[in-house]
Amino acid sequence: MVLRLHNFFRNSAGHRVRIALALKGLDYEYVSVNIGPASEQKSEAYLRLNPQGLVPALEHDGAVITQSTAIIEYLEEVFPDPSLFPPDPVTRAQARAFAAAIAAEMHALNNSGVHRYLAGEMEIDEKKREQWYAHWAAKGFGALEQLLAARPESPFCFGDRPTVADIFLVPQHLNYRRFRIDLAPYARINRIVSRCEALPPFQAAAPDAQPDYVEGF
Repeated sequence: MVLRLHNFFRNSAGHRVRIALALKGLDYEYVSVNIGPASEQKSEAYLRLNPQGLVPALEHDGAVITQSTAIIEYLEEVFPDPSLFPPDPVTRAQARAFAAAIAAEMHALNNSGVHRYLAGEMEIDEKKREQWYAHWAAKGFGALEQLLAARPESPFCFGDRPTVADIFLVPQHLNYRRFRIDLAPYARINRIVSRCEALPPFQAAAPDAQPDYVEGF
C-alpha cells in the first residue's frame, strides 16, 4: 500500500519525516494540511485521522502513525535499508538521545503553537519573545555542540553518513535561522548542517521543494 504523508511544508516535524523518506528512497503521496491561518489540522476529517490535531501523520497499510519520532522508527522497522541509525548499540542510543533532545526539549519550547500562545494569550511583546527563542536555542544548541565536540570529527553527527540525529538537527537549525538566532557559536553544528543540505535527499525534503510551499510564509 502507498505511503501517504499528511504534513505541511513549514512544519519541522514533517520536515524530519520527509528527510527520512528521501534518505530511504521511498515514494509517498504528499497530503498538505495547512496549519497556518486555514487551521486544517482542526478539521473534523483530520481529527478523525489524528485526534491530537498535529502533523505529520503517516498512513500505511491501513494504519495511521503519528509523531515524527514514531514514524521514523516505523519506517526503519518496515524499510530497514538503508538504515537511519548507526551500526552499534551505543552509538545508536546516543543518536536517539541527540534526536530526543531536539524533539522533546528544543522544538517543544520553540514551535508555532508556543509562539502563538506567547504572542496572543500571554500578550508577550516581540522583543521578549525573541529573548525566549534565543535563550532556549543557546541552551539546546550549546549542549549539542559540546556533545559533538567531544566526539571524533566526522562529516555527520555520528559518523560518515546521515542518521536520525542529522534528520532532527537540520529542521531545527532552519527554524533558528528563520527566527534570526545567532548560530555563529555552533561551528561544528553549522558544518554538519551545510553538508546535509548539500545532499539531494535533504534538498528534496526542504520546505521550499514541497508542493504547498508559499514564499514568505
